[in-house]
Amino acid sequence: MTNPLFKPFSHKGLTLKNRIVMAPMTRSFSPGGVATQDVADYYRRRAQNDVGLIVSEGTGVDRPVSLNDPNIPRFHGDKELAGWKTVIDAVHSAGGVMAPQLWHVGAVRSRHPEWQPEKYDSPSGLSSPGKQFGDPMTDVEVADAIAAFASAAAAAKALGFEAVELHGAHGYLIDQFFWDGVNQRDDAFGGPSISDRGRFAAEILRAVRAAVGPDYPVIIRLSQWKQQDFTARLAHTPAEMEAWLQPLADAGADIFHCSQRRFWEPEFEGSDLNFAGWAKKLTGQPTITVGSVGLSGEFIAAYGGEASEPASLDELERRLDAGEFDLVAVGRALLQDPEWVVKVRDGRNDELKSFERSAMMTLY
Repeated sequence: MTNPLFKPFSHKGLTLKNRIVMAPMTRSFSPGGVATQDVADYYRRRAQNDVGLIVSEGTGVDRPVSLNDPNIPRFHGDKELAGWKTVIDAVHSAGGVMAPQLWHVGAVRSRHPEWQPEKYDSPSGLSSPGKQFGDPMTDVEVADAIAAFASAAAAAKALGFEAVELHGAHGYLIDQFFWDGVNQRDDAFGGPSISDRGRFAAEILRAVRAAVGPDYPVIIRLSQWKQQDFTARLAHTPAEMEAWLQPLADAGADIFHCSQRRFWEPEFEGSDLNFAGWAKKLTGQPTITVGSVGLSGEFIAAYGGEASEPASLDELERRLDAGEFDLVAVGRALLQDPEWVVKVRDGRNDELKSFERSAMMTLY
């Protein structure tokens, strides 16, 4: 096909039929943290409709408070990993390729008032700048968190997942270490520069790489914006972004998943390149772009009930064809309609569905 979205992609053992990635989206349909057959069927439907790479919803690593919802799936423990084996077997039965997203929410309040953990992990006991939220992680807790990511990555490989993604975005634990507003540590995991504060993520990547070997694809999702502050920025210039990203590439990141609220917005003045474009230019690594792909409205507004109409993909395809980025993550459009990819491929644009907030309340 001439459409760049449907050209094959291959990098470091990851071979995909097209450039479309299902973005990770929290669903909270795994009672007690165990993915069910309904969860497996949900992902299988996207696989059988030709999603190139499925990235799972965020799934918790083995720390006491890695998640803030008891119904988000976990990626440790016999029952939990057996649930994920059911998922990956279902995806493979439909010809799909999948990576779990490994997650630690850090200092983020519980989504259920009746389920309140005693202690939260965070770099400095802050949930946002100036807002106290417990105590800083000890050296032992930091080391245990690093080991938990590595253990989960090893489990993903053993279960048959084709890659693994680390959630380092949106104001969760790894991102809290990046962010100077909440990382005020004076040890090796803090410091004035983004390179200093990036050591936690780099140590996780090194541990993951040691656990999965040199040829297993490792993705890391990053963002400038935080759920605590949509205007927050870690890198104000290309030089700062290079100081942020290059140590992560050196530590083992194969692909950067670059989260924006709107993919078409330029990252820095004087250039049309978006976040994924700059990440690729600065590191030479493949990148995934994401942010309001295929829909008229952006996803933060969806939480307030805003619907979105199908939108043109022309600008996305132009940028992809020009090599600005390599892969495209689609969120709400695929949440609404598991057949979105085949409809786009076959030119059935009149069948594309509008996004309704009700889709977030079901597992279809």
